[in-house]
Amino acid sequence: MATDAANATVGGKTFLGHPRGLFVLFFAEMWERFSYYGMRAILIFYLLQHWLFAEDRAYIIYGAYTALVYITPVIGGYLADRYIGQRKAVQYGAVLLVIGHGLMAFEGTGGQDSPYLNVFWLALAFIIMGVGFLKANISAIVGQLYGQGDPRRDPAFTIFYMGINLGAAFGSLLVGYLGQTYGWAYGFGAAGVGMLLGLIVFVWGRPTLLGRGEAPDAAALKRPVMGVPLEWMVYLSGLLGVLIVWGLIQYQEVVGGLLALFGAVVVAYLLFTAVFKLDRIDRDRILAALFLIALQPLFWALFEQAGSSLNVYTDEQVNREIFGWEVPASMFQSINAIYIVLLGPVFAGLWLFLARRGWEPSTPAKFGLGLMQLGAGFLVLVAGAAAAGTGNLTPVIFIFLIYLLHTTGELCLSPVGLSAMTKLAPARMVGLMMGTWFLASAAGNFIGGLIAQATGGHGAEVEGASATPVMDVYGTIGWVAIGVGVAVIAVSPFIKRLMHEDVDNEHHDRALAGQHEIGEPAAAGVHTEQEKKPGEAR
Repeated sequence: MATDAANATVGGKTFLGHPRGLFVLFFAEMWERFSYYGMRAILIFYLLQHWLFAEDRAYIIYGAYTALVYITPVIGGYLADRYIGQRKAVQYGAVLLVIGHGLMAFEGTGGQDSPYLNVFWLALAFIIMGVGFLKANISAIVGQLYGQGDPRRDPAFTIFYMGINLGAAFGSLLVGYLGQTYGWAYGFGAAGVGMLLGLIVFVWGRPTLLGRGEAPDAAALKRPVMGVPLEWMVYLSGLLGVLIVWGLIQYQEVVGGLLALFGAVVVAYLLFTAVFKLDRIDRDRILAALFLIALQPLFWALFEQAGSSLNVYTDEQVNREIFGWEVPASMFQSINAIYIVLLGPVFAGLWLFLARRGWEPSTPAKFGLGLMQLGAGFLVLVAGAAAAGTGNLTPVIFIFLIYLLHTTGELCLSPVGLSAMTKLAPARMVGLMMGTWFLASAAGNFIGGLIAQATGGHGAEVEGASATPVMDVYGTIGWVAIGVGVAVIAVSPFIKRLMHEDVDNEHHDRALAGQHEIGEPAAAGVHTEQEKKPGEAR
């Protein structure tokens, strides 16, 4: 019955047993992630070494940038659902991204007085809005290619996420190498070419999507709004968003204030709704969801040191020589994506293995385990730096170890948490809960910039200089993460009871949390359609 429904829903030619559209989306997203993570790998060095920002300012710019990348997919997903559909949103987002990455290649002479600095801010704004329109919606189209109950759906998302992580890994390797070896324009240019290839693949492969992801009301898009067709009004709103973000990214403190304001309003609304408008079971589930969401800022604030302070530490304080070649620091940003490709299926199988024997940790317990591994990663690096001795470079093996522990922690928390949000939220509040989840992630990214500021000045002028400031901060946050993780595990039985997993509702999919996910490193945005069964890391 499920197969018949799936065939009736999908139709069309297949490749390796899947709709051909899956592989179009695979390659389009692979190239988009290639460009995004490649640019991200060298961004902090570009801020420090080309624009000559002080470390504390560079870190907060990086934090504001990654925070905004988390907010815009909520807006892009809403506009796609309500007006233009996922396909047009993805295509528009890809165009914005091509423009943004293209502008990144115009570097000028550098320094704070260069007029090209305004071009740089504009490039970041285009990329942020482009991610907002593309990231949430391309995943949604994958889900729409399969009928309800189609057994190919979970393997399809595994294939899709493999493309995400391959793009992230290769992007960090190639763009990082070109940017730090031959010049920034070569690195950003490679990222731009990658995004252009993604756009070409998506436009070329449109027929293979079989009409999925189209506007809910195509006729409505032609209706004039203030003399402009509704569809073009949406596109113009995207350009207006670029201008707004262009201003915000230059005034990072405003971003932090807005995150705090919106966070307080959303949490207050959810608490009011839970207490006064929901029945006991839904109220308890909302409270459990808010507990899990409250852990998000801590986890991602520490995890996102990878692209900022840990990236700089690797450049300045680590012996990066491997087989006689000094590897550019930005290339180490690929390690997380490679680990996810290797370990994602292992964790998916592990949860299933444990569940069949009644040993699977609860969702809150997995959060605690994730935080403990995150903290352990920092402590391993601190131990490695201490063993190397004052004034000596840290052995590179400890960079591989910190990323290993951070990745296993991410796989315990991120896909599991996304899956939990869709199970805990009442049907009419799923979108709001997902938005709150990513608002918390955005807050974490911004706080990560503030934490990175505290590590500033750890020997940028003399190679091998004392790394005491950064190691002191890493030691502190490592123990804090472990302590919070232990506390979360201690209270996890109570939170599990609030989740009422024994009560099944029609809007709650009972798949094991985290069973199907392979994950994505630092993924920005998600679409609730996708989350009805598989999840996406972050």
